[in-house]
Amino acid sequence: MNDSTQNSAFISAKTIEWTRWVAVGSLLALILVGLLWELWLAPLREGGSWWAIKVLPLCWPLAGLLKNRMYTYRWVSLMIWLYFTEGVVRAWGDKGWSAGLAGAQTFFCITLFAACALHVRWRFQMAKAEALANPTPENSPENLASTEISK
Repeated sequence: MNDSTQNSAFISAKTIEWTRWVAVGSLLALILVGLLWELWLAPLREGGSWWAIKVLPLCWPLAGLLKNRMYTYRWVSLMIWLYFTEGVVRAWGDKGWSAGLAGAQTFFCITLFAACALHVRWRFQMAKAEALANPTPENSPENLASTEISK
């Protein structure tokens, strides 16, 4: 049986904060790569491409990640697979700069997904460990789970 509280010594507020900043950094890198790619480095048409608007949906979760909202980490980890798919397809089919930028996009998508997944998991594990260490009625695992899910 897997006890998820075994790793609580490894999990700290600093570790969770690190995953937050990795997620924010990789999201900012995705926005930057998308803009540079479609406007200057390898646009589909000379002079820039309207495909640059693909970065707009990436701007919405930035505020939620900076405010450390759990719900944002969850839906970003699902949304990012659309950008991952585009990166893989274009890395496979394009040549030159475009293929390299698609590879960078794919890398940043994987990094963002891993950071979001670890952030959510470790935050839940840390909250569960704190609830077990300080058993109070409002800090019970049942109440804690419903509180964390609603955030």
